[in-house]
Amino acid sequence: MTIETSNQCMTAAAAKALLQQGLSCQVNSDLPPQFQVGDLVRARVVHPATYTRLPRYVRGKVGTVMQDHGVYVFPDTVGQLLATKPQHVYSVRFPAQALWGPAAPASDALYLDLFDDHLEGP
Repeated sequence: MTIETSNQCMTAAAAKALLQQGLSCQVNSDLPPQFQVGDLVRARVVHPATYTRLPRYVRGKVGTVMQDHGVYVFPDTVGQLLATKPQHVYSVRFPAQALWGPAAPASDALYLDLFDDHLEGP
């Protein structure tokens, strides 16, 4: 199933079909990744007035790229009916102590799937 961007609401029938058939937002692209597995990255400190998939509690924190999932449409713009803005999605490991301080167990970590636009070099 494909997504069409328009200013019209999705019908109940279209929503039912989408739920039954599923939808992949992955894009076939040879877009080069900005980061590689093992790279240290910092979650950007941004405060958009609109939707973002970047959790506030991770902004400004440093993590490690563990996996590159490939290229997907960027939900931060698609959710506003703007450009699909395809980019890489990475699994980023954040140590628990980096997020919640020294009281967090040293062996715990949080893995988040984040887009190129959510990340920068440390």
